[in-house]
Amino acid sequence: MDVVGIIPARYGSTRLKAKALADIMGKPMIQHIYERAKKASVLDELIVATDDERIKEAVDSFGGKAVLTAKQHTSGTERLAEVVFDLDVKIVINIQGDEPLIHSMMINELAYTLMDDSSLLMATLKHKIKDSEDFKNPNVVKVITDKNNFAIYFSRSFIPNMLRKKLNYWIDVYKHIGVYAYTKDFLLTFKNLTPLQLEKAEALEQLRALEHGYKIKVIETQYDTISVDTKKDLIAVTKLLQNS
Repeated sequence: MDVVGIIPARYGSTRLKAKALADIMGKPMIQHIYERAKKASVLDELIVATDDERIKEAVDSFGGKAVLTAKQHTSGTERLAEVVFDLDVKIVINIQGDEPLIHSMMINELAYTLMDDSSLLMATLKHKIKDSEDFKNPNVVKVITDKNNFAIYFSRSFIPNMLRKKLNYWIDVYKHIGVYAYTKDFLLTFKNLTPLQLEKAEALEQLRALEHGYKIKVIETQYDTISVDTKKDLIAVTKLLQNS
């Protein structure tokens, strides 16, 4: 098969325990993510990778596909790598297990980016920030890219930092949306790379690729998401879904 989507979902989330099973309009959050991702026309298969039988049972109950993975994984990337290791697949899409507003076109955009350019190993998404509160929010990761739309840096800080009073133009600031596409071979390589200083300082796993000299293609998307890390996030997502 060409493209598989994997949704890593662990039970013991630090800030919001069992958030994959959090109720949103009568459905667990993982079901919202699965049903939205399933609409992506490019996917040959969609799998939830979880460390907990309760999440697997929830996915099974709504007709989704889930597999149990080792509990000792420290990241969703490691969970992905375990699932795809024995799969005959070319491209792997990492669909975050806390993004109930994921749009199927995000998945399509990423997959086709790698399918159309065999030189690319990894790709992700950005969205123009419109809410000024997001500029200073460390939970909203920012990304800057070069002229060819390859990532230069990701940060929880405000980047690029500008002395706006001295500028006669505006530089757009972009939010990083943490959905990724990898070639299978690179995903397995990436999983084995040693975390270095920038990744540890920012607590951003994608910096590992940049620190080791690999390129990440960044695609601008018109769609936005909210990562559910707190009860406040859960309330905000619920309101948006109710009004959609």
